[in-house]
Amino acid sequence: MNLFNGLMIPLFGTTLGSAMVFFMKDKLNPKLEKILLGFASGVMMAASIWSLLIPAIDMAEEQGKIAWLPATVGFLLGMLFLLILDSVIPHLHLGTEKPEGIKAKLKKTTMMIFAVTLHNIPEGMAVGVTFAGAIAQNTGITMAGAFALAIGIAIQNFPEGAIISMPLKTEGMSKFKAFWYGTLSGVVEPIGAYITILLINSVVPLLPYLLAFAAGAMIYVVVEELIPESQNGEHSNASTIGVAIGFVIMMILDIALG
Repeated sequence: MNLFNGLMIPLFGTTLGSAMVFFMKDKLNPKLEKILLGFASGVMMAASIWSLLIPAIDMAEEQGKIAWLPATVGFLLGMLFLLILDSVIPHLHLGTEKPEGIKAKLKKTTMMIFAVTLHNIPEGMAVGVTFAGAIAQNTGITMAGAFALAIGIAIQNFPEGAIISMPLKTEGMSKFKAFWYGTLSGVVEPIGAYITILLINSVVPLLPYLLAFAAGAMIYVVVEELIPESQNGEHSNASTIGVAIGFVIMMILDIALG
């Protein structure tokens, strides 16, 4: 598989998930939705550790740096970056009526799409930074490991695609339009990944910081959005089971393929 295919794998997962709008009822089963949100959280947590933070620490050691320093700085900057975006971009989380970010006269459906797009940004960065590491060589990151992360992100994008397209349909959109907007919310991932690769090719020594940056951005999404949404209301145990399944699957993918 070439680089282009690798970058497109996560979008493929989002597209398949969004296509569920053609086959499912008007609403996702609440218990299933909790499991899927938990699953996405588990995948992102495991990816942040095995695909991003551990390679960042190992790479820093090989470069003769203080092992924990790039991981710490990058992680905190990634959290700060998403915090700023979260505070600026107008968006609306699932199951809430109060928009976040700068006040703007936008449709509810538009702000729901922005919410999903917002947390797809760090996923695209994560895929891009791992592929950049594999391309640079001598970084400890293999191409197989980069594809493992892309596949893991695609797996968790499948439920995310369904979770965004189904509510859009219940808000009055046609099935095709809901599918199209659900898919578009994932387009930011390959674009973000490609931009990240272009930037990193000229600053390989900063790769440990950028790996940790992507990890911090992803963990922000998990803590700020996915976990609260999955634990709100009934069936919170279902989301916990989803976290465990998602975490283990991503861990196995990374260790087996990386």
